[in-house]
Amino acid sequence: MTDRPGDDAGAAVDAWSRAHHDELVAVRRHLHAHPELGFAERETTAFLEARLAAAGLQPRRLMGGTGLVCDVVGGEGPVVVLRADIDALPLHDLKDVPYASTRDGLCHACGHDVHTTVLLGVALALAALEEFPGTVRCVFQPAEEQVPGGGLQVVDEGLLAGASRAFALHCDPSLPVGMVGLRTGSITAACDRVEVTLTGPGGHTARPQLTVDLVHALGRVVTEVPGLLSRLVDPRSSVSLVWGAVSSGVAPNAIPQTGTLRGTLRVLDRAVWSEAEDLVRRLVTEVAQLSGAGVDIEYVRGVPPVVNDPRSVALLRSAALETVGGEGLAQSPQSMGGEDFGWFAEVLPIALARLGTHGSGEPLDLHRGTFDVDERAIDVGVRLMARTALHALTADAAAVLGNVPG
Repeated sequence: MTDRPGDDAGAAVDAWSRAHHDELVAVRRHLHAHPELGFAERETTAFLEARLAAAGLQPRRLMGGTGLVCDVVGGEGPVVVLRADIDALPLHDLKDVPYASTRDGLCHACGHDVHTTVLLGVALALAALEEFPGTVRCVFQPAEEQVPGGGLQVVDEGLLAGASRAFALHCDPSLPVGMVGLRTGSITAACDRVEVTLTGPGGHTARPQLTVDLVHALGRVVTEVPGLLSRLVDPRSSVSLVWGAVSSGVAPNAIPQTGTLRGTLRVLDRAVWSEAEDLVRRLVTEVAQLSGAGVDIEYVRGVPPVVNDPRSVALLRSAALETVGGEGLAQSPQSMGGEDFGWFAEVLPIALARLGTHGSGEPLDLHRGTFDVDERAIDVGVRLMARTALHALTADAAAVLGNVPG
């Protein structure tokens, strides 16, 4: 027996994970073969519900009927949240493997099957312990890939009430299996959807002076608004407005009456995100009206940035050192991708870790039908997240008693 609290519990989790590795791999492959889209994860929810109940736990479904919350109670003490996302993507699975998707056009191409398997393993491993100081609340969240997604639903249903902090992980195919990526501060970006419709009377391309040259007006919005936006906010916020679709006109000699732009705004700073909509609306309107075009703007706020709390990252780092050692730690770069775990920060401190999943060959990038993982990452994930929860419970219990700073 060692002197540090939680060492025996951590060792027990390690032993449980090793003993149940094949079982967890089978769970992951079952989930991979049976993907479901956000808010339609009925079979996935029932599958997880049965596994948790068989271990004597009492999972509860979210109000929408998909997704679960399950408390693993080790004794009196604080509550720490662990979250996994359970939905898949509308992509064709292009892999030739026995566990390929059995559903045409659906695929676990972002690693949510791994996240879910890891959290299930953590819940089962902790349930096998005799005691630990507090409660680990396992949230199996639906619809991470949708806007607005399941993260906001978790917040709105009050499932984070009374908890001290929350943790999650995400597969990272740029890191080899056995590595964990950590970062304090912003690790993923806010992501909002912008659609602009410009209108004019139309006309002949021989006489643009008699009408509104709508394509020219669209071009000005495309090129000028992102540049102007970057001059109105702190460049350290990494604001990025990129247009992904432009549509207008059918004939080369006719000036069209309507045109549309669709794109995304991404930003790493939460304060800048809160004012981004007003800035975009003002700039688009001002630039378009210089050409005389009518303007309609649809701005859909997506997800906030994930801003990792320093204290929570320190707890993750302590757990990672015990799980993979110092040589297994990496500084995770910031990503301009979106992740709705950021909604949890509306309620409590959060931290997101990157789980290395690359085995051999070329890395298989996320959101592609070829994506797959080295399944040894499941064991790393279970041990990392269980130890993180145990570290956080011990630290937060001590903080409540006034022994250490919170």
